[in-house]
Amino acid sequence: MKGITSLDVAEIRDGVRNRVFTAREVASAFIAAASEAADLNAFIVETPELALAAADAADAAVANGRAMPLAGVPIGIKDNYCLAGVPATAGSKILRGFIPTYTATVAQSVLEAGAICIGKTNMDEFGMGSSTENSAYGVTRNPAAANSGLGDVVAGGSSGGAAAAVAGKLVAASLASDTGGSIRQPASFCGVVGYKPTYGLASRWGLIAYASSLDQAGVIARTVLDTAIIADQALGLDLKDSTSLDWANPGLENAALLTGNPCRVGIPRQLLAMGGTADLRRCWEAIQNVGAIPGWEAVEVDLPSIGYALPAYYVIALCEASSNLSRYDGTKYGLRVVPDGQCLLSMYEETRSEGFSSETKKRILLGTFALSAGYYEAYYLRAAKVRRKIADEIRCALEAVDVIALPTAPTPAFGIGGHQDDPLEMYLEDVFTVPLNLTGFPGISIPGPTAENGLPMGIQLFGRALADDALFSHAATLERALANRAITS
Repeated sequence: MKGITSLDVAEIRDGVRNRVFTAREVASAFIAAASEAADLNAFIVETPELALAAADAADAAVANGRAMPLAGVPIGIKDNYCLAGVPATAGSKILRGFIPTYTATVAQSVLEAGAICIGKTNMDEFGMGSSTENSAYGVTRNPAAANSGLGDVVAGGSSGGAAAAVAGKLVAASLASDTGGSIRQPASFCGVVGYKPTYGLASRWGLIAYASSLDQAGVIARTVLDTAIIADQALGLDLKDSTSLDWANPGLENAALLTGNPCRVGIPRQLLAMGGTADLRRCWEAIQNVGAIPGWEAVEVDLPSIGYALPAYYVIALCEASSNLSRYDGTKYGLRVVPDGQCLLSMYEETRSEGFSSETKKRILLGTFALSAGYYEAYYLRAAKVRRKIADEIRCALEAVDVIALPTAPTPAFGIGGHQDDPLEMYLEDVFTVPLNLTGFPGISIPGPTAENGLPMGIQLFGRALADDALFSHAATLERALANRAITS
């Protein structure tokens, strides 16, 4: 039998249920793995005591014939999820010392289903970044690169810690968040699966906000099936979240097992024409060859405004961040810097100056500027109109195809510090992922072709709103075809 840390979600769940091993044995194995892989810096806070207590509860439930849906499954939880009694920093110095008294709805649902939290995973500060280099707690390293001897390579962001923990076999799955690709891009970089649901299917209550109309809770795991198993427990109506949808979940795990369904795949003509590196072309070629899958067909679709998605996204995201992050001023929680003999305003200024990173301060300033008198119509309002236009175009395209496919990111993972001198190059890492956050459609990234240097790259599928089950079925079919090399690039 494989070592416990090499087992998938389904294998762990079924093994605990069938008493092949105990949840405590599972928890102990993953706690040890996380401790031994401290150099990856995947976790901000490790929670071994909580994990062992949850494991004992899962074992007791199994013994009493009440095995839970995720009995004994070890997970990571991104550090922008609140977890009662456990520090939550969102990767920022300004929240150092903040300990929530409540648990985020999505985390609560998964933990109540029997999952075991190994720790809170590292992230770019408030989700602002594509490399986890903006974390106040150090950069996360990519285990795929470490295993290949490629040196210090980023794990992606902002959920880099979550993706690295899954890829490094420190957890079986992770709860993460996606504002502009923060689940799918690190999943691509680390060679795992990342899922962003239809907006509203996963509650945002208890998720520390970056940009509220774009933020979404989601899942990172090793396979499409594992992702579906966790998502089945994570999704659901939450009356504490005004944007939560009452969706009758048809069962994503069952959908992921229904492979082989016919599929008409749309390829965005405008993005395909952008060209790119040899690595990016390899991804596009694999997508164009999906017709090799029985019952599948690739066709080009038009998304004329898709090129404006990235600038529209950054205007909207930074405006919302400017509003959401105004609450961090040292008054109620987190860091407080009080200069001697100074006034209340000085406390605000010094706390925010010391507590926020330079990247976060830049985004707050740009968002505040775009919302200011005389500029609101020119920037925010125009971006909102572009957002609606792109949503309409994607909706129209999805009337003619079942899914739309494109690379998850334009590059494989890059070296630590590789984009620090060119912010635009870093922002372009999100060029293929932000359209889904702007429009709310569901998306999933699965491992695709490898780059010339051997690092993984992802292929992203997105589908119709509230058709997440169909998306999982098609993603599982494509995953199998790629694994079996039925599609060549």
